[in-house]
Amino acid sequence: MKIDLSKRSAIVTGSTAGIGLAIAQGLAGAGASVVITGRTLARVDAAIAEIKKAVPDAKLSGVAADLGTAEGAAALIKAVPSTDILVNNLGIFEPKAFFDITDEEWSRFFEVNVNSGVRLSRHYAKGMADRGWGRVQFISSESALQIPAEMVHYGMTKTAQLAVSRGLAETLSGTGVTVNSVLPGPTLSEGVGEFFNKIAKDQGKSLEEVEKDFISTHRPTSLIERLLTVEEVANMSVYLASEQASGTTGAAVRVDGGVARQVV
Repeated sequence: MKIDLSKRSAIVTGSTAGIGLAIAQGLAGAGASVVITGRTLARVDAAIAEIKKAVPDAKLSGVAADLGTAEGAAALIKAVPSTDILVNNLGIFEPKAFFDITDEEWSRFFEVNVNSGVRLSRHYAKGMADRGWGRVQFISSESALQIPAEMVHYGMTKTAQLAVSRGLAETLSGTGVTVNSVLPGPTLSEGVGEFFNKIAKDQGKSLEEVEKDFISTHRPTSLIERLLTVEEVANMSVYLASEQASGTTGAAVRVDGGVARQVV
């Protein structure tokens, strides 16, 4: 299967590191013109430079904005009025006991993880429908299906993304626009790597030992018995953005290493 996106444009939110960066690189490698987004111009420029090393002929541009706010979304929309592919990847996470999560934190997680995608999809999907082709994705998580006790607020936002994604797919029925969610399992992204490195330092363990302990303690149902790589998640996202994925919409596609013990 050869995925050719050379005639398509894409926006990937939160794409200066981790899964977002890997998705942006994957789309660029398939020929798409990709907009990199992050909160600072320095991070955006660094991400563009990194992708250029792997994909020298990549067609890239960048927008610095805080997409967890209405003002940031408006700034992106003004800078890039339309796109063929929108990957709502922006997200935050933080392990925290349920009884310690404040009202402000519940609201912040919802704004960043859910409303960022709602605002951008509301704008960009309309143009896709008018043109008769488009791809919208929400990068959710296996935590949407199995809410982690250590991050209930995070799990709540990931489940909400599934609801928005399915509802938008229903709304865009027959338009040529597909809407899907991608559900990664625990992934060795930049943020997770920093978190694990801190644990390793605090406990005097190797990173490999911390990863093994995490899987056995918190994700014992993993069938691959390891963290996913960002490239493994990006591969699914690139496929769902392709012409070949035209028959997949309204779906929650798992790339979780078998963590979720469900038949579907």
